[in-house]
Amino acid sequence: MALGTANAIPVINLAKFDASEKRRRELAIELNRAAINTGFFYVSGHDVDPQLQIQLEQLTQQFFALPLADKMQLRMALAGRAWRGYFPVGGELTSGLPDLKEGLYLGQELPASHPKVIAGVPMHGANLFPQLEGFKETVLSYMNSVTELGHRLMRLLSLSLNLDENYFNHHFTNDPLLLFRIFHYPPPKKPDEVRSWGVGEHTDYGLLTILKQDNCGGLEIKRDGLWIEAPYIANTFVCNIGDMLERMTGGLYKSTLHRVRNVSGKDRYSYPLFFDPGFDVKVGLLPGCSIKGDPLKDRWDQRSVHEFTGTYGDYILGKVGKVFPDLVAGTSSNQAT
Repeated sequence: MALGTANAIPVINLAKFDASEKRRRELAIELNRAAINTGFFYVSGHDVDPQLQIQLEQLTQQFFALPLADKMQLRMALAGRAWRGYFPVGGELTSGLPDLKEGLYLGQELPASHPKVIAGVPMHGANLFPQLEGFKETVLSYMNSVTELGHRLMRLLSLSLNLDENYFNHHFTNDPLLLFRIFHYPPPKKPDEVRSWGVGEHTDYGLLTILKQDNCGGLEIKRDGLWIEAPYIANTFVCNIGDMLERMTGGLYKSTLHRVRNVSGKDRYSYPLFFDPGFDVKVGLLPGCSIKGDPLKDRWDQRSVHEFTGTYGDYILGKVGKVFPDLVAGTSSNQAT
């Protein structure tokens, strides 16, 4: 059973973000403390339209209520190297085990004429949208709004590390890789089975995850050897540090282990947006940062985030291949016809 209380994870109120640099530096101090102590934090005062969020929730429930055959018309294999679309329950693996969730993978909507699409760069292209009125428009509007929130948080992260406010934007996130997921966690039929985990223990790959979750609960994080709950707090987002920010800071900011188990007895929905470095960006240590201690200490997978060389695209493609092995193997042969 998870331990801890709702206030174990700090809430950072972004109200008056643009009031002054002094205000942003105050927020950056809070963020620094959260990134070091928990790797997780809530944000309130974020300016993401509540009505837009409600529309997203309603359309999400409509989509996942469709017959499986209809949802499979958007299966991920049809998007090819763009890696977008629907996967059924058990279709995604975490640490080699199938998750008890289904989902819709989305990303930045790019036309066929975009240079990266023409070049066949993986994880770039058009989305597969269901034929539900307003679904495409709502998702793209929501993604745009949360992406703006991501840019604001990266400004605070820059300040939290005693860097110029726009450091991340200039070097890593001017053209971020944006990955948006809509997940549905049905209540498990046999809660004691390993497969009943909605998502098994893992860390996120990139810089920053910005999660909208519903009131069912189920998200847990591990700190100091204990699991604590990250409960629903109205009109907030749950944010967490990813592997790349741990790499950049030499381990000062930790990519925290977390998991999801839906024990609410109801259908759970969540909406993570992964705000990551640009696909072609090389990610190394930030100015003033150095690798501290043993890079493998407290790493759940006993793999150092400092091991790899190359671009962020190289890193994430290696990870995706473990989550969707069949899809990666078939990207050239499972195109829509």
